Amino acid sequence: MEMTLKDKPFEIAGKTYASRLLVGTGKYKDFAETRAALDASGTQIVTVAIRRTNIGQDAGAPSLIDAVPPSLFTYLPNTAGCYSADDAVRTLRLARELLDGHRLVKLEVLGDSHTLYPNMPETVAAARTLVAEGFQVMVYCSDDPILARTLEDIGCVAIMPLASLIGSGMGILNPWNLSLIIEKARVPVIVDAGVGTASDAAIAMELGCDGVLMNTAIAKAQNPVLMASAMKKAVEAGREAYLAGRMPRKLYSAAPSSPTGGMIAPSA
Repeated sequence: MEMTLKDKPFEIAGKTYASRLLVGTGKYKDFAETRAALDASGTQIVTVAIRRTNIGQDAGAPSLIDAVPPSLFTYLPNTAGCYSADDAVRTLRLARELLDGHRLVKLEVLGDSHTLYPNMPETVAAARTLVAEGFQVMVYCSDDPILARTLEDIGCVAIMPLASLIGSGMGILNPWNLSLIIEKARVPVIVDAGVGTASDAAIAMELGCDGVLMNTAIAKAQNPVLMASAMKKAVEAGREAYLAGRMPRKLYSAAPSSPTGGMIAPSA
């Protein structure tokens, strides 16, 4: 019997994407490994740390654009390393200039260099400014459902709550808050930060997230290209499981997996 899945398109800021996996471009050993991992992941959206990655700022150094051309991937410039709204806004204005007016960006404003937890008051302030300036803002945030709604109301095009701390690989620590955000959101919800392995990505998708964004889980795997392939499959499998609808959880069940009605009784 042919399997049929009815899924809504994965759409961000009016553009539809086939892959629900977003992948970062940092922490690889070189640009060649970066490209190989991106290809294996099937991603179409790649995040770029403007403060750490050369995309034309240094004309004499190798550029990510040569290895990962914007004609093949949608660039998502991000504000990694920014600790204030002003710094984040300045960084994304620079990205817009370097990428010829590119408006789709990832906003993250960090609270401290130890945990890399988001500074939400500064994030909200930066989001207001960027949206007013015409940026299409995908925003890294805490898993607070009220703040997620605030960011959506400001006009952010995607909400990206952390699963756990950036680079921790701890997986999804609070699925209940994520579920609350997903339930109320009118824009895509994308888990960002904390994914460590394929099962974490699958769980995020099974919860109903629209996508997963990751970098360290792939780049710092023992075999980044193979892990990228695993993440691709995990996101696809998790989405299919969400659409299929899992069976109810039960502490125990007396119902056998095979029907017993109509069975021939054993002879005396």
